[in-house]
Amino acid sequence: MPGQSQKTSLIVPLTHPTPEAMRAGMRAADAAGADMVECRLDYLEKVDRPALRALLKDRPLPVIMTFRPARQGGRFDGREPDRLGILFTAGKLGADYLDVEDDVPESHRPRGRVILSHHDFAFLSQGPEDAVTACRILRGAGKPAIALAMGEHGATSRILARKFGAFGTFASLQEGAESAPGQFTIQQMKTLYRWDCIGPATAVYGVIGCPVVHSMSPAIHNAAFAHAGVDAVYVPLRIEPGPESFNRFMHALRQAPWMDFRGLSVTIPHKENALAAVGEESVDELSRRIGAVNTIRIEADGTLRGWNSDYAAAMDALVGAMGIRREDLAGRNVAVLGAGGAARAIVAALTYYHAAVTIYNRTVSRGERLAAEFGAAARGREALEYLEAEILINCTSIGMYPDMDASPIPPHVLQGVQVVFDTVYNPIETRLLREAAEAGCRTVCGVDMFVGQAATQFETWTGRQAPRELMRKVVLKHLTDPQP
Repeated sequence: MPGQSQKTSLIVPLTHPTPEAMRAGMRAADAAGADMVECRLDYLEKVDRPALRALLKDRPLPVIMTFRPARQGGRFDGREPDRLGILFTAGKLGADYLDVEDDVPESHRPRGRVILSHHDFAFLSQGPEDAVTACRILRGAGKPAIALAMGEHGATSRILARKFGAFGTFASLQEGAESAPGQFTIQQMKTLYRWDCIGPATAVYGVIGCPVVHSMSPAIHNAAFAHAGVDAVYVPLRIEPGPESFNRFMHALRQAPWMDFRGLSVTIPHKENALAAVGEESVDELSRRIGAVNTIRIEADGTLRGWNSDYAAAMDALVGAMGIRREDLAGRNVAVLGAGGAARAIVAALTYYHAAVTIYNRTVSRGERLAAEFGAAARGREALEYLEAEILINCTSIGMYPDMDASPIPPHVLQGVQVVFDTVYNPIETRLLREAAEAGCRTVCGVDMFVGQAATQFETWTGRQAPRELMRKVVLKHLTDPQP
């Protein structure tokens, strides 16, 4: 494949205001494992020969000199001859590479190793299908090239640049130091996305949602792949709401089997779109009843298979805490708070195993519609004052960060309840769970469900046993310290 012998450099752009600060940035980039730095001269307060000499003297890493004009997203808005003169001088002083815009006439370009570039900041990627296009360009370039789809939607093109033999990709020293939208930090690239392990044969998995920027799934699954020795990387895929956006990306994947996508996690707002894309004939009975899937496996021939691991994880967390089998839920009185997507999956599973379910929802009509689908009962939230249930499951977002002092029910309602399950996982112990424990109830936290659904996805994709304890540790670490 063209370009596969090319070593892909991890390049850190330096956007400091002084040569001294840029030099310090070079040292930091070197310590962080960068292969190269890009000195953004248009960020310097003063650009002259002494500044260039200071940047190039005893440099710890190869240096790209870039003096980006405003017309291509840079900060320099002065005379073009002055700008090109600086690049000519940088070349004479021994810069390793010179970045020159493609609209500069060939006769005006400095001598040396030139990176001919074009930046269109007026066009940001509209979906991850634009990242597929960037990877297609790299795959067919036939020479060292950099092709990146800018913005959050194009994140995959930055992570997979190494898979397709790009000349390089860019990563900032730290958050806030990005030179273009969509850049990850070098720590994220090296640690979270396992940059050094990515190669031509690396399989690709990802999470589809909107938003996905704060998703814990990349941290969980990339850690699991590393632990199990699976040659794979898991990436974020922001897809805007609506079936059109979802279908556009899925069409792009079907046209690009060489991307090696093997599986997808699907979250809000695309679980119903995922079921439509997979087809009801390719999912299990409960997923069809729920009307949504959150897990897609892409077979070698491109066939899609779908599952809903939410209900399985919820049932396993519940019966595991109770020390019973799923079948033992039959006849038990269960109160479910809420009538949204999480409640739908859990109600479907509970009634499948013949539990006696009552849905309590603020909008009674919505709860009644859900109850009618699955043979449950429905009441308004005020009826919780007369609650008679062995098991209570909170499927609302009440108590979720940052409103951690909230609880969906008053403490006295818990009298007589034996098990309380809160699907909220941030914070780890919600106010509801804390008060339930004080009332003597057995408690089940949302982390158990979250880890369970991720583990089920891992096993569905790889056929290997998931490292559940490791995955749980990753979740707990992320919730207490979100830095990668």
